[in-house]
Amino acid sequence: MAKSKRGHSLWHLPARGRGTCPVCRSTRIKLLYPRTKSDGTSLKVCKRCDKASQTRIDAAI
Repeated sequence: MAKSKRGHSLWHLPARGRGTCPVCRSTRIKLLYPRTKSDGTSLKVCKRCDKASQTRIDAAI
């Protein structure tokens, strides 16, 4: 049977949780993973960039 509630929490986010990843610059991708830069600011990144090194996260916009 299909699971109708899967991903339902994304519907309440702006643009359904999608945007441009600040690390890899991929467009129209889900930004669901919070990462913190060295200066303390928080970023939402894509699934691929969640595993990125801290130097790549610090170099992001």
